Amino acid sequence: MAEDDTEHPPTATPPTKNPPNDPPTNRPPGDAPPPDDPPGGTGRPRRRRRWLMITAGVVAFLLVAGGVLLWIAYRKLDGNIRTDSTTDRLLAELEAERPSRTAGARGAENILLIGSDDRSGANGSYGGEAGTQRSDTTILLHLSADRNHATAVSVPRDVMVSVPACEKPDGTRSKPGLMQFNWAFETGGPACSIRTVEQLSGIRIDHYVILDFSGFKTMVDAIGGVEVCVPQPIHDKDAKLDLPAGRQTLHGEQALGYVRARESLGDGSDTQRMGRQQQFLAALIRKVESQGVLLNPARLWPVLDAATSSVRADGGLSSLGALYDLTQDLRGIPTSDVVFLTAPRRPYRYDSDRDEFVQPQTTQLFTALRDDRPVAVRPPGSTPSPSAGPAAGQGSDPSPGADSAEAAMATATATKATASPSAGASPTFEGRTADVDACAQH
Repeated sequence: MAEDDTEHPPTATPPTKNPPNDPPTNRPPGDAPPPDDPPGGTGRPRRRRRWLMITAGVVAFLLVAGGVLLWIAYRKLDGNIRTDSTTDRLLAELEAERPSRTAGARGAENILLIGSDDRSGANGSYGGEAGTQRSDTTILLHLSADRNHATAVSVPRDVMVSVPACEKPDGTRSKPGLMQFNWAFETGGPACSIRTVEQLSGIRIDHYVILDFSGFKTMVDAIGGVEVCVPQPIHDKDAKLDLPAGRQTLHGEQALGYVRARESLGDGSDTQRMGRQQQFLAALIRKVESQGVLLNPARLWPVLDAATSSVRADGGLSSLGALYDLTQDLRGIPTSDVVFLTAPRRPYRYDSDRDEFVQPQTTQLFTALRDDRPVAVRPPGSTPSPSAGPAAGQGSDPSPGADSAEAAMATATATKATASPSAGASPTFEGRTADVDACAQH
């Protein structure tokens, strides 16, 4: 049979159809899939899901780790604060003797700030007998109910007051009597000082904070020092202070010496020393606010660590949350409405090395605070307004009475809670506000 030489066209291979279970593709027939795309084209979504899972895991780890670190930091700061349970117990036992709050002062807070000259432990280098302590500085801080103003009243340590019977550290009870104010702290500790202030002012003390020498230095160092103005060179061996005249930024040891110095500065009076303490606290407040310490975590941490490690407080204030709330209250008050002053005093009529309160100005001051009214101040040494009278600041020497003991007790108890609240409107007192830079006045 003859072979067929006729040319036939090549037979076309039929196109391959997608398997019934494979999704259709948009690639032209014959195009190979990308090398990293497995059959079916699902590689890219898988990679995306894998990266999302990795990212979510890292974020979760960071959140957990951050939360743990914050909790550790909180517990450390909260654990730094020491609670004075003994004072809380003593005050609770004598609740019936303590003043109640007036209707117009609900929401206001009164905090007693006590600077102790305790010479035990780290404070032993400042001399004196170890284990003994007096209230070297006492300030009654009043925060208004609306938190629009604050008033800090220094109570002279040498002022003669009537101190109630107090429980001593050994469990015995002291006798009430007329004595220097700072002896109350030595006799019965913070509880005795608080009850003495409440008795002479009629003001309920809500909280108290105790700070010793070492704690003060630590806090000043934590904010990087405080600027003060020194009118003339200071050389005070007892206060460990050696400063040239002019603007000075004082750190821990120098700052402590500056607020403690007495005989080597000015007229050597405790009145001028309290004025320097008030100027120092005002400068400290301005620095903390102006440099945004409270808003900067890196700068806030050492301040919080120092503050919580340095204080002893009542149970209601000895937690980080309570201190934070107090800080926020103070932060919201303009420095022009933070007032510093000393309770009106003059030399004690029977011992010029002691003080006594000036009346009726002292009663008017405490009545204003008790009723939650603002206190007006004028610069120290300025001319008082006619309503203030000559004794609205620091009074002149009084005339001795016929019977010294009777007159002394009358003076010391004139501002008790039983004093009539109708003492009249408060005069303008010698004092200062926190916005006034003492350095700008030199």
